Amino acid sequence: QVQLVESGGGLVQPGGSLRLSCAASGIIFSIHAMNWYRQAPGKQRELVANISRGGSTNYLDSVKGRFTISRDNAKNTVYLQMNGLKPEDTAVYYCKTQKFGREYWGQGTQVTVSS
Repeated sequence: QVQLVESGGGLVQPGGSLRLSCAASGIIFSIHAMNWYRQAPGKQRELVANISRGGSTNYLDSVKGRFTISRDNAKNTVYLQMNGLKPEDTAVYYCKTQKFGREYWGQGTQVTVSS
């Protein structure tokens, strides 16, 4: 079965950096687009970044220039490098993919930006 496991979250001061990882299994990773979403308390889940199987990327406007999504097909892993973190980036971050039209989500990793 498809499994996505996120890691790398934590508490960081404003201006700091974190790198999130999402390890995938149960899919032919290289042919799937991968997505990072986030959900802050009391807010809807939003798409932060995605990367196509060919490496094309898209970003939420508020993270452009600060976050970078990348993938390592040899490791079946997608990353989200987050620099210049702000308190409003505080959220649970989720990895998502699709297979045969069905969505698969990871369990999420908490990112807290606070001084």
